[in-house]
Amino acid sequence: MAQFMLLHHGFEMPTEEIMQAWNDWFAEIADKTIDKGAHFPHGKEISKSGTEEMPFGPDSLTGYTIIEAADWAEAEAIASRNPFIKSIKIYEMRR
Repeated sequence: MAQFMLLHHGFEMPTEEIMQAWNDWFAEIADKTIDKGAHFPHGKEISKSGTEEMPFGPDSLTGYTIIEAADWAEAEAIASRNPFIKSIKIYEMRR
């Protein structure tokens, strides 16, 4: 089994329906979840030109989840069922 990091993009104020969809998705993938992740309410970007506050909104990186999957196809299938707001980026993790 391989490990994949799912990076969640986009934010909108959660409704009861959105929260229920997320809870349902986490329950569905419980046996594949390595790290349920965390929510990112605030961030900064550091570059050669300095540090900049990153606004929290529809285009923000808002969290991550680490899953275990047999291959890329399974990881994509799991991610595609997520009730994401804007998108999910998937990275295979290698140690």
